[in-house]
Parts: sequence; structure tokens; C-alpha cells
Amino acid sequence: MSENPKTDGKPYDLEERTFLFAKNVRLFVKALPRTIGNVEDAKQLVRASGSVPANYIEANESLGKKDFQMHIKISRKEAKESRLFLRLMDLETADKLEKSRAALIDEASQFIKIFTAILAKSA
Repeated sequence: MSENPKTDGKPYDLEERTFLFAKNVRLFVKALPRTIGNVEDAKQLVRASGSVPANYIEANESLGKKDFQMHIKISRKEAKESRLFLRLMDLETADKLEKSRAALIDEASQFIKIFTAILAKSA
């Protein structure tokens, strides 16, 4: 049996899954056309996408319920911000990048739903 069992090609371990999201965002950013807007939006996207797993790790190491909920809320907020900046990217006519962007937007949207469910269950 593998260390990371998967479902639908995605790791069960949310810490690993959020890490892979941040890593894939960085690969996506490297392939973007260099426009003024993309450069500025990419900086924000890289920060936001990296904050998703960082705050999820913080939540798992929380000092209490309120601390846990705060970090989950921040992870959700950063996933929303990542989704926004992904939508703003100018891909010109790069079809391959469009597929990558759509997959990343979908993943960010799934994180938003997951973190919302976690918050509901922790209330």
C-alpha cells in the first residue's frame, strides 16, 4: 500500500493536498506570459497559495479551538484569494495554461468547501 492513498487522483491528506496546490501554482506562474498585470498578480497568487497549506499546518498544531478555527478561516480566505488571482491572469491564447488554470481554480474552490465544512463541524 502506498504512503499517500488517493481518491480521484487527489491525496487524502489535506496537508499534502494543500502543499501540492501551492507547488502547482508556482509551476503555473513560471509558464505565464510576462505582462505587467501577470507579474503583479502572480506575486499575490504565490503568497496566497502558500498561505493555504501554511495556515492549515498551523490549524493542526493549534493551541485550542479558537486558534484552530482562526487558522482554518485564514486558509479558506487565502484559497478564495488564490482563486481570484487565478481568474485575473492574462493567458493570451495559451490553451495549455487555460487547462492548468481551470484545474487550479477547481482545487481552490474545493478547498473553500472543505474548510467551510471543517468550520461547521468544529463550531
